[in-house]
Amino acid sequence: MFKRRTVGDVTFETVSVIFMIFFCITTLYPFLYLVGLSLSSADASTIGYSILPQGFSLENYAKVLENSDIGVGFKNAIIKTIIGSAVNVVGAIIAAYPLSKKYFPHRSMWTGLIVFTMFFSGGLVPSYLLVKRLGLLESMWALILPGAISTYNMIIMRNFFMSLPESLEEAAKIDGANDFVVLIKVVIPTSMAIIATITLWSLVGHWNSWFDALIYITNPDKQLLQIVMRRIVLEGTVQMLNPNAADYTSKPVNSENIKAATIMITTLPIIAVYPFLQKYFVKGVMIGSLKG
Repeated sequence: MFKRRTVGDVTFETVSVIFMIFFCITTLYPFLYLVGLSLSSADASTIGYSILPQGFSLENYAKVLENSDIGVGFKNAIIKTIIGSAVNVVGAIIAAYPLSKKYFPHRSMWTGLIVFTMFFSGGLVPSYLLVKRLGLLESMWALILPGAISTYNMIIMRNFFMSLPESLEEAAKIDGANDFVVLIKVVIPTSMAIIATITLWSLVGHWNSWFDALIYITNPDKQLLQIVMRRIVLEGTVQMLNPNAADYTSKPVNSENIKAATIMITTLPIIAVYPFLQKYFVKGVMIGSLKG
């Protein structure tokens, strides 16, 4: 039998739906506004708060893509994101697997020491000095190795490994498999949900990061797309996009529209990746958070 809905139930559901609609609007509107602005030929001051393009044009994207710094930054950002995410996922697996085993010596102590780093760190200056002493300045590895293993991701993956049936590993060991073989052929194939989730987090984190590149990289040929975007959005003008190009006065382009197009170019790649991993996202997080 269906439970009769009370006035409180109806009120709660109504308020929840209204809140979620409002939340979705406040989340989507800025993105849609930038999409419309980037596709508009009209000045931003004449568009107002409309999300629809005024005078549809792709000229803003063409002007942005003409900038050589955008191409270099895009290439460097892709390389950093792919390599950095691979290092993060492999590092999380290697650290999480032994810590998920009850027979691992002093497991609680090692876990506590690792969790300690989530709340306390050396700070910016010691981190910079360490990277400098290691000779990593002006190198892509300065953006990858300091954050090679995320404590949070490792704990989530550890909890997921602890939720796997022990009988799977016992059966493999009876057949002669060692721990390394069990990890590669049993644990990893059955943990694709959490691996996909950690991969998604790592991809988004590396793609959006810019502060480390601002500190460790000064060579323009090694700068990331996000640094180029920051410079254009905060300091840029239309002429800054391509100072060697012909005078823009013959074909005026609005700087605010250019900035919107720049933001969209840096945002769309990670949005395109998300749908392929989204189906694993909720499952991986829920299962990985069950055990402590």
